[in-house]
Amino acid sequence: MRDADREDLGLQRRLAAGDRGAFDELYRRFSGPAYGLAYRVTGQQILAQDVVHDAFMALWRAPEAYDAARGPFRTFFLALVHHRAVDLVRREERLRARTEKAANLEPTVDEDPADAVAEEGYLSVRRKEVRDALAGLPPEQRQVLEMAYFAGKTQVVISEELGIPLGTVKTRTFAAMRKLRVALEETA
Repeated sequence: MRDADREDLGLQRRLAAGDRGAFDELYRRFSGPAYGLAYRVTGQQILAQDVVHDAFMALWRAPEAYDAARGPFRTFFLALVHHRAVDLVRREERLRARTEKAANLEPTVDEDPADAVAEEGYLSVRRKEVRDALAGLPPEQRQVLEMAYFAGKTQVVISEELGIPLGTVKTRTFAAMRKLRVALEETA
C-alpha cells in the first residue's frame, strides 16, 4: 500500500469516527481531482460542482460505505464522483428530451391526424395497464420503482433515502420489473 493510500485510509477511519478535520483534509486532497473528473463527464462547471458537492455529502453521511478490502480510498471516491456525474448527465439528457418533445407540439407536414388519434388512444389504454400493474406490486417494490422512474433517483440515492442496503434496492427493483413485465405481457 502506498503512503498516500495509507494516509487516506487513516483519514477515512477518522471521518467514520466523526472527525470533522479528517473530512476537511479529504476535501482538500480530492476536491480538485473530483472536480476535474466531474467536469470531463458533464462538460459544465456548475454541474461538475454539483456532482462534487453531492459526492462529498454522501461521504460525510456514510463514510462507512468505503471498504478498504476493495481498493484504495482514492479509487472508491473518484468512482463515486464518476457514477454521480454519469447519473446527472443522464438525468439532464432525459429532461432535455422531455423539454424538446413538449416544445414540438405542432404536427409535422404530411402527418395523418388519424395516426395521432389512434396512438393517443393506445397510449391511454397502455398507461392505465401500467398504473394497474404498478398498483398490484408490493408497496416496497412499487416505492423503489416510483423513486427511480418517476423521481429520477439513482439506486444509491434510493438506498440512502430509505435507509436500506443498496443490494435490497436492486433486488426490489429487479423483482418489481419482472412482475411488471409478466403483468403487462398478460394484458398485451
